Amino acid sequence: MTATPLRLDHLVVSARTLDEGGQYVADTLGVAPAGGGAHPLMRTHNRLLGLWGGIYLEVIAIDPGASPHAAGRARLFALDDPAVQARLETGPYLSHWVARVDPPKSLERWRGQYPQRIADLVPMTRGKLSWQLTVPLDGAFPSWQRAGDGIVPSLIQWDTPRHPSQTLTDTGIVLKSLTGFHPHAQTVREQVSWLGAASLIAVEEAAAPALVAQFETPSGLRTLGTPVSARAV
Repeated sequence: MTATPLRLDHLVVSARTLDEGGQYVADTLGVAPAGGGAHPLMRTHNRLLGLWGGIYLEVIAIDPGASPHAAGRARLFALDDPAVQARLETGPYLSHWVARVDPPKSLERWRGQYPQRIADLVPMTRGKLSWQLTVPLDGAFPSWQRAGDGIVPSLIQWDTPRHPSQTLTDTGIVLKSLTGFHPHAQTVREQVSWLGAASLIAVEEAAAPALVAQFETPSGLRTLGTPVSARAV
């Protein structure tokens, strides 16, 4: 377990297009994400929605205008996975979350110490922002002992002093809880705890993986994601 607890950085909604993802968030939370931009290396683009407490929600989709010269590695957050693409045909969904590693802890050094538990680091940029993000070579969601499916967080460390949340409009939306459901919940809990992120998410046993976030909004309690039935034991 890391001696320095992690912080929740942002939530991820995957979508076929940014318009579809933005509408899904607007219909649920009452505010549409905006701004954002392109990730040239990953051939993706995004829109953002600020949340209370220095975190944000990201809608991400494959960028149809990305340069083919940027190809050569899989897109992040499993967007190239046929199973994920098939799921996105039914609509956007809350697919993942990202935990922040703050200085003086070095994500690069930590990854070097535990390469079997922490995925490769990829330097990324968007406009004036730069950061390092853990991204498996195949672009899949992070996993540990074959358990993950979006419930184990990616790790991020910002290389610029200003966090994206500082540039976003205050929406009055507060993340109340984040819950992951997984058939191998104990394995997921062990990895999340080892990372120092156990206080950020509850992990429950269920028949299939799912991520559910509950929010307090100016219009009342709202939920992204659908809980799944508990697995019989």
